Amino acid sequence: MKWILPITCLSLFACTVSEPPVAGIERVDIPSEWSSAGKGQSKKISTGWVSDFRDPQLTKLVNEAMNANPDVLATAQRLRVVKASSVKAGANRQPNVDGSLSATGRHDEGNYDGSAALSFRATWEADLWGRLRDLQSAADADYYAAQADLRSARLSLAANTARSWYQLISAEESLELARITLDSYQKNLRIISRNYRAGDPSTRVIHVQLARTNVYSTEQRMRSQTRARDDARRSLETLLGRYPAAKLSSPKSLPSFPRDIPVGMPLQLIERRPDLVAAREDIYAAGMRADAARKNLLPNLSLNASVGQNSSDLAKLLDPSTLASQVGANLAAPLYDAGSRRADVDAAAGRYQAQIHTYVSRSLNAFREVENYLAAETSLREQEEFLLKEVEQAALAEKQAERDYAQGIDGADVLNLLEAQRRALNARSSIISLRSQRIQNRINLYLALGGDFSTQASS
Repeated sequence: MKWILPITCLSLFACTVSEPPVAGIERVDIPSEWSSAGKGQSKKISTGWVSDFRDPQLTKLVNEAMNANPDVLATAQRLRVVKASSVKAGANRQPNVDGSLSATGRHDEGNYDGSAALSFRATWEADLWGRLRDLQSAADADYYAAQADLRSARLSLAANTARSWYQLISAEESLELARITLDSYQKNLRIISRNYRAGDPSTRVIHVQLARTNVYSTEQRMRSQTRARDDARRSLETLLGRYPAAKLSSPKSLPSFPRDIPVGMPLQLIERRPDLVAAREDIYAAGMRADAARKNLLPNLSLNASVGQNSSDLAKLLDPSTLASQVGANLAAPLYDAGSRRADVDAAAGRYQAQIHTYVSRSLNAFREVENYLAAETSLREQEEFLLKEVEQAALAEKQAERDYAQGIDGADVLNLLEAQRRALNARSSIISLRSQRIQNRINLYLALGGDFSTQASS
């Protein structure tokens, strides 16, 4: 499948932009539920692909990881921090009112003399040029980018859980193969030893030694596979937020491969990748901050009011004439700051252009990953077809060699038997490894696409 890169247009746009975007770009309201990155369409994008494996146990494990993995929970809490910053940016556009109450008193020869004073102070910056609005838009974009980061963390966690689960099954299957092979080698050792002791002229001591070598080698292989199986268990248990006790059980054979990739998979699917979504929001945020920096060169108008009365005449606080008499305005314009604000403008414009180039880089990397995994999908499928034939022929050769040697057929050789067994073991090990590679590659493809083969990003 060939992708038509829209990056060329984006690159040309990046080269022609010399000024940050103007203020006033419309943005949707921030969702009230910061946890929306784990619900609805976002959840379907992050974990919907898991159902392609038709593995209920995997679905259960992924759900457990989503609710208990400490790294994802930490990312979710960081989203709350960004949401608070967005709320704070919006609050800066509203009036700020402070109130204070003070009281004094004196007790003298049984008499008490006291008074109280209540005062209010209000300040408000009139957003004449939209600078504060730009900063709020930038903070909103930061929030949307953080949402994408959480969705990315959830997608990565689902992929890592699936990887670990199938690595565990592959390790368990390899361990089971080692057990079966050990039984076969021990059986052959008994036959070869019996024939040697019986004085069979075709059986020499070297044949007994080679048979023992196979047994000891497989014993070592079993220990190694047991360790690999337990390491895989601990890795998966850690992802699930469990104590890594290596107690998690799994099947002893890999499942059937997921459904084929549908023909005509739309290019637009890659646009939902969380890292690309976050990069687009970062471009917008950088542009808004660059615009705000330019507007910071313009005059600034702020209003302030201050009223206060003591306890003897608190009613005057509600008198409109009193309030009006306390309102003041402050118009400030930068005259000389040794180029500090102009440097802020240049720095903000540089960050904006850098974010555009970052997006181009991430997009190209995303297309590269998808192309690689699609190519690997085809190659691994073709390899498996030939490897299955190799396994079939190796198994037939092994069975025939065992039968010929056990029956003492003329011309049957121990070395042929040992070689047939070695080839059969290698072929069986290879098919386990290849099937595991196919599953891992499919998981990587889902990760590269940012989800399954059909779910579009929500608008």
